[in-house]
Amino acid sequence: MATDISEHKARIRREALARRDAMDVSARIEASLTVRDLVADQIKVFPAILSGFLPIRSEIDVRPLMMTFADRRARLCVPAIVDGTLQFRELLRGAELEPQGFGTFAPGPEAAVLDPEMMLVPLAAFDKRGGRIGYGRGYYDRAIASLRAKGLAPMLIGVAFACQEVEAVPMDPHDVPLDLVATEAGVIVV
Repeated sequence: MATDISEHKARIRREALARRDAMDVSARIEASLTVRDLVADQIKVFPAILSGFLPIRSEIDVRPLMMTFADRRARLCVPAIVDGTLQFRELLRGAELEPQGFGTFAPGPEAAVLDPEMMLVPLAAFDKRGGRIGYGRGYYDRAIASLRAKGLAPMLIGVAFACQEVEAVPMDPHDVPLDLVATEAGVIVV
């Protein structure tokens, strides 16, 4: 059964990423800015610590949204891969960034490690119930579980393009549903 779910997720991931890759670059830029506006209007309580991510390949660019939260005095952090897990390192202007694999970057080990109160979560596919398919390595599921084990419950905002929506995401027991999903078509509150 687990293999069936894994294979189903892999197929959904491939199809959703193909749709995302097919988007025109200018449409991706406009959608990223629209998401910034929609989320900034939707979120009324601003986090002290926000984790975002630096986009890879055709991924939505959440940097404009991250800067909006920084302008509202949030401390920003991005994930760094450390011993197979994610560590959220503070992102400061002008900080040196190191390659993390998979085409992404993060501040080096000298950066402060933060526990986010709100997380902008990358994804390959999502559904209206908050189901999320990531890139298949489980980094975010483990990171969220680790934060919860510390007694923390960060708000989870999946950020993607509307074309990445699917009817239903198959969920494994370890999969963590999102609280919100933000696309250029609107914000889905789960």
